[in-house]
Amino acid sequence: MKQGKGRFREPLDPRALRFSSSLDFDRRLAGEDIEGSIAHIGMLAAQKIVSGADARKITRALKTIRREVAAGSAPWLRIDDRSGRFTAEDIHMAIEHRLIALTGGVGGKLHTGRSRNDQVALDIRLFLRGRIDSIAGLIRAVQGAFVGRAHAFRDVMMPGYTHLQRAQPVLLAHHLLAYVEMFERDRERFLDCRRRVDRSPLGAAALAGTSFPIDRQKTARALGMGGIIANSIDAVSDRDVLVEFISAAAITMMHASRIAEELVLWSSREWRFAEIGESFTTGSSIMPQKKNPDMAELIRGKTGRVYGDLIALLTVMKGLPLAYNRDMQEDKEPLFDAADTVGSSLDVLARMMATVKFDGERFEEELKGDQILATELADYLVRKGIPFREAHGIVGDLVALSAGRKCSLGELPLREYTRRSPAFSGDIALLLDARTSLSMKQSSGSTSPGEVARAIRLWKKRLSR
Repeated sequence: MKQGKGRFREPLDPRALRFSSSLDFDRRLAGEDIEGSIAHIGMLAAQKIVSGADARKITRALKTIRREVAAGSAPWLRIDDRSGRFTAEDIHMAIEHRLIALTGGVGGKLHTGRSRNDQVALDIRLFLRGRIDSIAGLIRAVQGAFVGRAHAFRDVMMPGYTHLQRAQPVLLAHHLLAYVEMFERDRERFLDCRRRVDRSPLGAAALAGTSFPIDRQKTARALGMGGIIANSIDAVSDRDVLVEFISAAAITMMHASRIAEELVLWSSREWRFAEIGESFTTGSSIMPQKKNPDMAELIRGKTGRVYGDLIALLTVMKGLPLAYNRDMQEDKEPLFDAADTVGSSLDVLARMMATVKFDGERFEEELKGDQILATELADYLVRKGIPFREAHGIVGDLVALSAGRKCSLGELPLREYTRRSPAFSGDIALLLDARTSLSMKQSSGSTSPGEVARAIRLWKKRLSR
């Protein structure tokens, strides 16, 4: 914006101008800014605030600018021209300058009835709306990759873990489907956020509204939005939908990071449960034997970036009095970084997951020790009428005995069982088998083969819609 006119008699210091410029990062909102401007000028014409001829001229010029941006032929989007002179402080003024250059003074009529405050708030919401739709699609791709792996390895058993200690046998497919459920909640969070994003702030102007007879609902409808933000101060002074979006992104990255960590562990020589495809691993610059899970590690690492973006924006907003403050210019970099990071991470995760192979034999090696089946023995006693806490103590004593003798539970003589409870009989040997343990599960959502097969069918159906 030119200084030395109107209220000011001295130009802004060039260093202050550069310091305050946001064009380097907010120029990616050019498409959204033009979309909002086309809707705004259409409404101004419909309300007879500007003439139809002027509105058509401005609209044609805006579409020309949009083509220039799309073609990459918009040198006016640079902060400096070739002589090193400053061109514009933000995307809104850059587009307005170009518009006036194309239309003459007519272009200056576009800003009637609006402020950069409601303009930028709208641009961000349009950006978020499109990005949420994209992320929801990427989550579906991730879920599809997990369901595909679950189906391909549906008969493979594995040790289920708590505290990273072997706990109970589960189907690998059941383990993978847990992530499908987590990502579904992530998708729901984004789509729920979208409902609040899809409200137009345009027409709130700087904070108090405008004296022009604008039609805010008409502009919202032209943009395909679900309505307007009712209070003009609220419309320009909050960024809670950005916080909500980045929060949803942070939770999604947390889930992506958890499977990434498991793939890092499982693909190691010590675990040998999984192998990531070569197209998503790298070698070493010095050690020829290495096959490093770099993509999984990067997903794990990039999670911290998104957490930082969330804290950065919360910190910017936490002490701001109403209404708009220039601090809020700092909202875009964490927003863009979080959106880009979660999008690229989900894309890589979906593609990487489709290459992962699991070693069923290696998993089952870890199921040979039958202490992992101790819970089945406790449940056996419960079915004989013994209270669970008492049953837990009896079986715990047997586990300690087998550990002391360095033998399996199945290798203990029956008399050691009956000595601790007469409820035991010779049929306990049938329980000390991992596949039997799986088949005995009856609760909805359990790891029983029938429940897992049902879940795979349901998810395939949902993902095919």
